[in-house]
Amino acid sequence: MHTKEEKVTVLDFLPNGYPLDNTPSYKKTPIVQAIGNDHLVLLELVPRKDVKLQPNEVVYIGEGKREKIHHILGKLSMDRLTATGNSMLKDIIKEIVEKNQKKFIDFFNNAQPLTTRMHQLELLPGVGKKHMWEIIEERRNKPFESFDDIKKRVKLMPDPERAIIRRIMNELGGKEKHRIFVDN
Repeated sequence: MHTKEEKVTVLDFLPNGYPLDNTPSYKKTPIVQAIGNDHLVLLELVPRKDVKLQPNEVVYIGEGKREKIHHILGKLSMDRLTATGNSMLKDIIKEIVEKNQKKFIDFFNNAQPLTTRMHQLELLPGVGKKHMWEIIEERRNKPFESFDDIKKRVKLMPDPERAIIRRIMNELGGKEKHRIFVDN
């Protein structure tokens, strides 16, 4: 299933393209490195002529008229991020997780077993069988409403928001077999 992003957050803007690209400078294309706000896909974009973008800026890339982006070059692997892009990534993911807290709380409320021996909840860093059973018990009583609610009700639970951010970083880095949050 190929999902399209509507909006992305800029990680880095390279007005003269990649520095190590050997293309003559007059032929170089400006490049935008960004992360999708819904599906957390890393993308490489080409801005419209004379457009300047800032890291952390949210830009529309959906169907129809795009003000600032000319076209999408394609997906970007994490190892191709610039130093700036890389340093922005974790903070921007944290912001996206905070803005969409409900979507991630729904994961805790609705996660299902993957196999008879492995549960989706166990894919989160720091969540083992003990936490998994506590989460399942607690959500049976009443669905979780926030990250704080999870922390209050599940004893010694690692910070659920940090666990999700770490999981997303690992998925983007290609370190995970199962994707929960990042579309491929």
